[in-house]
Amino acid sequence: MLQRILVAVVGIPLLLFVVLWAPAWATAVFLCALCVIAAHELLTAVCGKEKGNRWFGLAGMLGVYMILLAAFSGVDGVAEIAMLVKWLLVAFVVLLFVCVVVEYGKPRAISFLDLTAILVAGIAIPLSLSCLMRLRMLPYGGGLLLIVLVAAFCSDTMALFAGMLFGKHKLAPLVSPKKTREGAVGGLVGGMVGMILFRIVFFLVTEVQLNIGWCVLLGLLGAAMGQLGDLSFSAIKREYGIKDYGRLLPGHGGVLDRFDSVIFAAPIVWLIVSSVKMY
Repeated sequence: MLQRILVAVVGIPLLLFVVLWAPAWATAVFLCALCVIAAHELLTAVCGKEKGNRWFGLAGMLGVYMILLAAFSGVDGVAEIAMLVKWLLVAFVVLLFVCVVVEYGKPRAISFLDLTAILVAGIAIPLSLSCLMRLRMLPYGGGLLLIVLVAAFCSDTMALFAGMLFGKHKLAPLVSPKKTREGAVGGLVGGMVGMILFRIVFFLVTEVQLNIGWCVLLGLLGAAMGQLGDLSFSAIKREYGIKDYGRLLPGHGGVLDRFDSVIFAAPIVWLIVSSVKMY
């Protein structure tokens, strides 16, 4: 528990600095790093250490291009760079399938399971995380990006305490034995309450009034999707018999252990924020 607290004390201010005060390119660099590390963690868990080390670079580069594409899309004066990134993304996907064909029948061939893991690590996860970059590029983007983190992390925290205090009925015992239905409900409440508090802070800082109805809905859906992400990545860990995806964050595990809820919450938040009038 002490390690978890120390990591939070150091990590949260650093994360806030990158999102709120540093230039947008710092957010892009941070997300690119997350994609590369997450690719290594997932491939190592699913494909084994040898194949994980062999192919995570390719999956990581796909992830980097996904983030860069989100960063450059719609930005004036960088249309040529955005087009180059698109071509590089396509080229690396083609390269992946060339490797599948070339390596077929050899001891280190890419199986269908390996291919699926590479595509999830290199395309699906970065595509989700790129929604954070797209939020960051909007007006008041740093604050809007925080919606995902507030909904996901407040849900995680409240679910933990609600489960400890009131938990009696198991939620998904084969996937995550300690999670309870009471904790899940507490997590949903935590996401909504967190967003109401966030709305107040957002107004005090920017003098912009976010729509309270959309904020509550974002808190609810962000928390629900975050819990689904947590359970989904836990199911992978159970299937492959691992406790944590990595040791990067002492007390928390790896990137996928800490950001699993964010990966699922980011797309729904982006879809809502980009589709409605928030203020």
